[in-house]
Amino acid sequence: MRTAPTGPIQEEEALGKAYDARLMRRLLGYLSPYKWKVVLAVVLLVSAAGLQIIGPWLVQMALDDAVPAGDGELLATLAIAYLVATIATFGFQYAQAIVTTWLGQSVMYDLRTEIFERLQALDLQFYDRNPVGRLMTRITSDVETLNELFSSGVVAIFGDLFTLIFIISAMLLMDWQLALVTFAVLPLVAWAAFVFRSRIRHAYRDIRVRLARINAFLHERITGMRVVQLFNREEADARELDRINQDYLESHLRSITYYALFFPVVELFTAIALALIIWYGGFAILQETTSVGVVTAFLLYARRFFRPIQDLSEKYNILQGAMASSERIFRLVDREPAIQDPPNPRSFPSEVQGEIEFRDVWFAYGSLESGEPDWVLKGVSFRARPGEKLALVGHTGAGKTTIINLLMRFYDPQKGEILLDGVPIREVSQRDLRERIGLVLQDVFLFSDDVSFNIRMGETRITDQEVRQAAHEVGAAHFIERLEKEYDQPLGERGASLSVGERQLISFARALAFDPRILVLDEATSSVDSEIEARIDEATARIMEGRTSIVIAHRLSTVQGADRILVLHHGELREEGTHQELLAKDGLYARLHELQFAPAATS
Repeated sequence: MRTAPTGPIQEEEALGKAYDARLMRRLLGYLSPYKWKVVLAVVLLVSAAGLQIIGPWLVQMALDDAVPAGDGELLATLAIAYLVATIATFGFQYAQAIVTTWLGQSVMYDLRTEIFERLQALDLQFYDRNPVGRLMTRITSDVETLNELFSSGVVAIFGDLFTLIFIISAMLLMDWQLALVTFAVLPLVAWAAFVFRSRIRHAYRDIRVRLARINAFLHERITGMRVVQLFNREEADARELDRINQDYLESHLRSITYYALFFPVVELFTAIALALIIWYGGFAILQETTSVGVVTAFLLYARRFFRPIQDLSEKYNILQGAMASSERIFRLVDREPAIQDPPNPRSFPSEVQGEIEFRDVWFAYGSLESGEPDWVLKGVSFRARPGEKLALVGHTGAGKTTIINLLMRFYDPQKGEILLDGVPIREVSQRDLRERIGLVLQDVFLFSDDVSFNIRMGETRITDQEVRQAAHEVGAAHFIERLEKEYDQPLGERGASLSVGERQLISFARALAFDPRILVLDEATSSVDSEIEARIDEATARIMEGRTSIVIAHRLSTVQGADRILVLHHGELREEGTHQELLAKDGLYARLHELQFAPAATS
């Protein structure tokens, strides 16, 4: 079977703009179902920010009014008010953290659901060109980045901004001259923040690139562990992972270095601001133009003033990552499947007869825009009559499996038409088409659920009795009933607890449980031993009666009893007829037959 050509895999390198209004509007749209929770979070943030200016103001009143006047009652009242304000601030911040975390998790849930639904709808050609590891990064790491944006970014930014506004207002009202002295270090803080943002932007870009590479590398090696061990690739792959992992570590260390520099620098500027307050405020106290309480309050305000500035600089990193992640996520979500249902799908007749027709079908993997394509099928035309057993044979790459992919509408041909019972399959829904076809592949995929689930695939209309009957008909019941929990036995990832032949029998039972009108077997018995193959042949001979069936096989012994055999060569239909008719023609089929059976006859 030929696979689609792998085009350039998109690296996660371009971060785009640090802030994109279009992307942000779309992201905020995910908050619309939870708008009242957003309002509540903002109210809690504003309340907490407002309460933060009360403490220093109460300290100023205590030092300037209560202490000089010797008013113990006022001092006690101010102390109690300070304690109440602190406890209330804690309560508001706690409630805000709960609400914003809930918002982030809710949006993450919605996004993951939307991405998974899109991934299920996308065509197989998309998966031919995109590594699974990178797609997993979309639905895990990228979504988690957006969770940070919603839980500690978007709403929290309002809290930081209101905190700054309230503190600046309080300082200006209390002593505008001392406030201006305090703000003198702000240009230095702005410069440090600017340098930090530019450095952390590149560091974050490197982290995302290397994380995607690690995910893709690990997924490929773990999935292909059998081949890795067979060819003794453990040490070589360990060295390669060490190299990628080292790059990832170094990029993380760079970002940590920038954080380790930035926050102490801001602390230094905070200390400078405090020193300025003590210096200028001390002289003002000596000149009696301000009070000890005001200077003390300014010292407390300055500590609280620079903290949100640090937070806002850190939020820039979250915003940067969110813009990059959202762009990648939306690029995936907005991707339209190449295979789509028609706007007004037609319906098959209530009782499908199973007549299949290919009319001058041409197909090539990839786009026709890049010049003359490498045609996999070239003008293939044939008809399978209802109830007929049709066999497809030919060398590897002749186009046999491609015919099945087109019939199932995993791909669409560039030219020609495929009909089922006279209805073009492009004009019916994919679900309606695939419900009528049972497909058994050479490479069986089983889920880590139990045996029963893997036969009925979660379809509740298939009863337990029908599951057992399907297993009996294909000869799978004898080993299923020996399992500890029989049909409730979990199979492990990809059915790891079963042999290749047993997995193949489960796939036969799965196809038959849905009672398809058309049965397609793609090298379905090539991985089983002779005993199981004989059992499958006996069962399928009974099951195929009255059903249209298409069998792909390299071993000609499995198709000699077919009603008609189609011989494909380099994408063209060269011969067709029964086994005896094709032998009598002394053409391609006869040569294939001779190649397979002549050695046995000679020996």
